Amino acid sequence: MRLARPQRQHRIARILEQHAVTSQTQVVELLAADGVVATQATVSRDLEELGAVKARVPGGEMVYVIPEQPKDRPAPEDHLKRVMGDWVVEVAHSANLVVLRTPPGSAHVVGSALDRAGLPDILGTIAGDDTVLVVATERVGGQTIARRLGELAGL
Repeated sequence: MRLARPQRQHRIARILEQHAVTSQTQVVELLAADGVVATQATVSRDLEELGAVKARVPGGEMVYVIPEQPKDRPAPEDHLKRVMGDWVVEVAHSANLVVLRTPPGSAHVVGSALDRAGLPDILGTIAGDDTVLVVATERVGGQTIARRLGELAGL
C-alpha cells in the first residue's frame, strides 16, 4: 500500500525507534515488510524532513536516529498552556471524553498541541473546525482531564 507522507513518516520514525537502521535501503525493506511501498528516493526525502541523522551507537555501528527537540524550544507543557489560554473558550466532559470549544478554524491548533504534549492520561484527540474531542483513559476519566485542561486554559 502507498501511504500519504505524514503516515509514511510516522511509520519511518517508529521503525527508527524500534530497529538499528543503517541504510535507506533497510528502511525501504522494513516498510515493505509492513506492507508499505516506498522508493529509496522517497525515504531519503522523508528522513531529511524528519531530521534523521546517523549516530554512532555502542558497538561502533552508525544508525539513523531522530534527535530530540532542541532545548531552546519551549517545553511542550509551556506551549500547551499558551495554546490553551489563547484558543480554548469552553471545556465540557462526559465519561472519559472532554470537549474543548475554540473560535472557528482554531481547533486543529489545540488538538495538535495536546497531541505533541504527550500527556499520559490522554489517548488522543480529534479536531474539527471549532471543537476538539479529547479521549481520556478510563482510569482517570473525562472530569479530571477537563479540570486539568480548564486550568491550563485559565477557565
